[in-house]
Parts: sequence; C-alpha cells; structure tokens
Amino acid sequence: MVIETNLILGYPDTLSVAAGERIRFHLSTEVGAVDARIVRLRCADADASGPGLRYRGVASAIDGRHDCPDQRLRAGSCAIVDDGGGLAPRGAFSVGCFAWPTRPTAAPQTLMSRWCGASGIGWSLEITRDGGLRLTVGDGARRVTIEAGAALETRAWYWFSASLDLEGGRAAIHQIRLADHYRPDAEVTAAGDLAGLDGIDSGGPLVIAGRAAELAPLWFEGHFDGRIEAPRMLARWAGAGELSALAVPDRSAVADPDLLAFWDFADGIDTLRVTDRSPWRHDGRLHQMPTRAVTGRRWSGRYHDWRLAPQEYAAIHFHTDDLADCGWDPVLTLDVPADWRSGLYALRLQPADRAVAPGEEPVAESFVMFFVTPAKGRAMAPLVVVAAAATYVAYANSALRLYHVHFERLTEAVLQLTMDDKYLLEHPELAQSTYDSHVDGSGRAYSSWRRPILNMRPRANPFNLVTDTHFLDWLEEKGIDYDMITDIELDREGVRALAPYRAAVTLSHPEYYSEAMMQALLSWQNQGGRHLCLGANGFYWRCGFHPQAPHVLEVRRGISGTRTWESAPGEVHLAGTGEPGSLWRHSGFAPQKLVGAGFAAMVYDRPGWFLRMPDGRDPRAAFIVEGIAEGERIGDFGVRIGGAVGIEIDRYDLDLGTPRHALLVATSEGLGPGSLPSPEEFRTTVHGLDGEQNALVRADMVFFETAGGGAVFTTGSISYVLSLSCNGYDNNVSRLTENVLRRFLDPEPFAMPA
Repeated sequence: MVIETNLILGYPDTLSVAAGERIRFHLSTEVGAVDARIVRLRCADADASGPGLRYRGVASAIDGRHDCPDQRLRAGSCAIVDDGGGLAPRGAFSVGCFAWPTRPTAAPQTLMSRWCGASGIGWSLEITRDGGLRLTVGDGARRVTIEAGAALETRAWYWFSASLDLEGGRAAIHQIRLADHYRPDAEVTAAGDLAGLDGIDSGGPLVIAGRAAELAPLWFEGHFDGRIEAPRMLARWAGAGELSALAVPDRSAVADPDLLAFWDFADGIDTLRVTDRSPWRHDGRLHQMPTRAVTGRRWSGRYHDWRLAPQEYAAIHFHTDDLADCGWDPVLTLDVPADWRSGLYALRLQPADRAVAPGEEPVAESFVMFFVTPAKGRAMAPLVVVAAAATYVAYANSALRLYHVHFERLTEAVLQLTMDDKYLLEHPELAQSTYDSHVDGSGRAYSSWRRPILNMRPRANPFNLVTDTHFLDWLEEKGIDYDMITDIELDREGVRALAPYRAAVTLSHPEYYSEAMMQALLSWQNQGGRHLCLGANGFYWRCGFHPQAPHVLEVRRGISGTRTWESAPGEVHLAGTGEPGSLWRHSGFAPQKLVGAGFAAMVYDRPGWFLRMPDGRDPRAAFIVEGIAEGERIGDFGVRIGGAVGIEIDRYDLDLGTPRHALLVATSEGLGPGSLPSPEEFRTTVHGLDGEQNALVRADMVFFETAGGGAVFTTGSISYVLSLSCNGYDNNVSRLTENVLRRFLDPEPFAMPA
C-alpha cells in the first residue's frame, strides 16, 4: 500500500531545541484537522532489509487533534521599501535602474514598482521577453501600458528607466543595451499618454524586483530573474542619460536636489537591507534572500573578494524561485520538558479522521523532524552524537534526480522516482537544494530549514539523515548511553558544545562545515576529546549560516570539488561572512588535518570491504582490531549498498595533512571501474583513474592520538554505518566499532607515540 506522505506538510522554527525550551511547528494541509504525536526515532530507514522504521511515542502536551490551515507558499525574492508615502508620486517623477536579465519571459517581470494588483492602482516598470521594457500605470479605473517593442538579450547589461508627468499627462520609457567590447550603446524609447488618470498612489511599498499583488496581507508577484544595480528615483521628469548619469551620492552631500532615493547595493552586502544614499534614507529590506556578493556591471576582474572592492559588487541577483522562509503561521507550540532525553524527534502527523495507532499501517503520515539537545549545563552521558544539520540543509529538497540530465549516467543505474520526487516536480515553490539551480540557470547559493524538507524524514530518499540513524539504532541495540547535538551547536557555541563529553561521533556524511564548526572540533580534540568519524566526504565544503538569517545556509562552489554547478568568476566568497566558500582543502585545512583522511572518490558501482594493513599490528591499534583476524574481510556486507566501503570514500594522505604518527589500520579492497576520483584529486584527464587501476582511489581506516590525551578514529566510507545491523548486529563492523567506542569512553588518556 502506498502511504501518502505529503498530505500534511510542515517545518519547525528551529532544527534543534534544548530540553526545557520552546519549539514551534508551522503546518499546512487541505484536510482541515490533524492528529499530532511526538515520537523519538531510533531508525528512520524504512528499507526492510535493515532494522526498518523504528520509533516510539513520547507523551507531550500537544498530542491529539488540532485544526490546521491550508497555508499558501509564495516564492520569489525582492526588495521592499516601506516609504511611508515619501515615494508616492506627486507631479512629475522618474525611476530607473541597471539590470542584467537572465530569464525574460512572455509574462512581465518587474524591475521597480509602487503598485497594488488587487486595486490596479500605481505604476510598475517591467520587462517582457519579446517586447522589452514596459511601463504600466493605473488609477483603478483605467490602465495605460507603454512598451519599447524591442526583444531583450539574456545576460547583458541594460539601462531601464521611465519618466512620468501626471499633470502633463505624458510618459516615456528608455531601454539602452549598454556598450560592450564589440558593440556601442543601443537605445530604444517609447512614449505614451497618461491624460485622464486620476491618482496613482497605491498606498503600498515601493518594491524592487517584484510588485505587490495585495497589500493586506502583503504578498508579491511578477518577480524578476536577474541582477539589478543602482535603482534610483527623481522628483522630476528626467531623460535616460540624465538619470543614468547620477553618481552614487556622497553620504554628506546631495547629488541632486530632486533626488528621492538612490539605493546603493554595494552598501551592506553582508546584510539583508538595502541602503538609500539620499538624505531621505528610504532604506529597504530584502525578501526571500536574493543573492548578494555577485559581480555588477563594473566588475573589473581584478578582485575576487567583494570586501576589497564593494562597488564592483553593487548588484543583487533576484530569482523568481528564491525561498528563505515560507512565512507560515505557527500551528503548534511545544515546551519541551526539561527531562526529555536528547535525540532525534519528530512531530508525527496524520489526517485527524484517518489516524491509526502506532504499529498499524497508516493511510497518510508525515513527519516534521527536529533534534532535542540536552538542557543547558545538563549533559547526561560521556558520549555525544553530532548530527550533520548543515549537510541536511545543504541537500534539502534535492531535485537532481529530476533535472540533472546526466543523472542515470552519473549513478550508472536506472532512475527510479519516488512520490516525494513527483511532489517536488509538481511543487517547485518548495525550493530545492544547494546542488540544484534556479530556473534561470544560476546555482542555488542558499538553503533554508524554514520550509518543508521532504528528504529529511522517514521514508525519504535513504541518504544523509536516514543513513545516519543506523548508528543511533546500533547505539540503542548495544545499550550505550548518548547525548545528541547538531553541528549548529558547534557553529553557535564553539568548543563549549563539546566540552562536557569524553567522546563524540560524527556520522556518515558531515560534508558542510563552517569555520566555527571546524575550529570547535579541532580544539576539542586537542584538549583530550576522542572523535569517531564514521563516514566520508566530511569537512569538505566551507560554508556558513548567514549571520542575519541563521536558518539559511550559504554555499559557494568554486575552484574545484565535486559540484553540479560552479560559482561565476569573482563570486566564490560568501555574502554573509566574506570568507571563501570553496573546499576546506583550498583554505589549507584539508579534512586529513582534522580526522586523518579526506575525500578521495565516488563509488558508482560495486562496493568494497576493508582489510587490515601492517599498521593494524601496531600495539597502539590492538584495541581496534581485537577479535578480527588478519586477512578477514571487514564489511563485505551491508544494508542496501552491500558493503562497508561505498557511496563516497576518504583516503589517508600525509601531503594533505594526515598526522605523521597516524596509523593506517585498514584499507579498502574490491572497488571497481565505477569508483572514480573527485576532481581535485587529478589534474589531467588520463586513462587509469578508476578504482581498479588507481591506488589513490580507496577508503582508509585511520587512527591517531592527540596531544591532550585524546584520539581520532575515522572509517573513510559513507556506507560503513549501513553494515552495523547485519546478522543481528553480530558482525565484524559492529565489533570493530564497539572496540573503538568502548576504549574512547574509557577515561584512561591516550599517549602520543615517542
């Protein structure tokens, strides 16, 4: 029977909440009422070849039936200027901006407006694919449209402007394709008659890259795909040349006595505001996170860090499908009891009139995931599991399977779509992951958790969070007490988040790490912490949560690395922090420096297994391999993948920072021609790069001690944890993992070798 998983959708206001604190759930459904229950998950993988979906109910104050609205989701970014009437038209005025359209359509896309669609009052400066620039002016009873009638080129800089004289009853528009290295300016103008219009004050805000569809509640339509730079407004009729020639006003001087506003996007690139340099200070705010720190029309190529030349980055890239926050009203609020165990939790939702008890097969069931962390100052166990929340967000609603034209070739498998894939295809407004591209072809630099995330819950595509829960299941099976936090806590609290713990586990794929996260782990390890890294392709991309939108992860992809899109030249640095957003390897902090092994290859065909290496005989490694014979295949089995070496794998490498005293305990065997190195691993395309011929394509188990009495052990494979439950949890992967974990929990300090 097919279980409907998207009939009720929702998201939490925060991904992790400390016991004793509050979390809100924002929900939407067409069924009217829902049955809500809190559950604590042990395994989120519904694959019947493994432990299966395992959770238990946890009594809470919000259990039961609740009315739930059907809340609309509206994507599309813009800038909103709440001018208080200061930009309302009085007599003659002119507006204009530079713009770089990336996806003009037959339907109008808005550059600047002070318009209300519901009333039909105001003005809107727009573009269309075939007609070019268009001005719409209306008073509620009558509407006038003026069009340039010249088709637009994509990814070319234009000057667009309009001048209106309401008393004189006239209007003119100007479309100038700016000169480049082989063509001069090309100007098109058009004029129109505004006689008889009776007042065009919409009563709403001025909007850049969109227009107001309604004012109460305020929502937008007609969004623009492309870049806008230096929009401005004058309180008089002005020609295109006069208006476009206005320089950025000095903070202490007025450039023109009739200047109403000049929004300088070079100011506050690391913020969500837009700054008006006029004396009136009609500053605005950004809606739905358009992309900043992008090159503008004056980018010289001399600088690749926007902080060094902000005026060359004076553009903002808006998208019709930007989404940072659904903006839904909260439906349920939970005060998490202070005595709850930390761990992975979910709000389990069913239609109220079709709800079934736990253990019965549901007709429709959805989950909103969240993590409960220990109450402040109340660590309950010596072991902490660190969930890779940043990575979960980076992959949130990944649609590569739908839109990547080479996906089947990439995975060397027939594409099988799930009901979630179908839902994402039908509802692109949910927004996609940082592996996907916007509708205009530009890469998605931002991903947010304040929206329904279909692939971060039970029955989802079995990757990342679903895979990680196999280790939680193993801990529960072994009766090993643990606390749980996320890397969000590392980002916010630094090493303090790890300080109460003797041992920490990072799971199958902690790929996205901020500087604060990296430094927290490194400092804690060097202060005596014991780190089990049970995955691969970890600590790979340098990223950051935006300081002014901490629910939004920012990723830039440049220089090299395994990626599905690449940042445009000059756009590798994060807008939120300014730091370079490429691989940690390119910042001199390869994963080998942190955990002894770093990303080496993708495994697209058959998995492999581990064999002990000579270092496995070293007395320092005896506790790791206890009970495992030399020559024994470690992990030639596993749920779904079929082996402990698979999906993505990491390698020991002294040149990249593996500590000199580290032990290469075991290495992989059995990989095939579908195991291929990541791009940064080779400089020239040659024969012999695959896993059957290339000695660098392998997974390595690595162990080393740290100066503070701590130690690090890494497995070098994403699929490793999928082998833990095989044969009723009685297998050599389970045994080896328990060997390491028991020793890491032993208070006896590790000693650095002489």
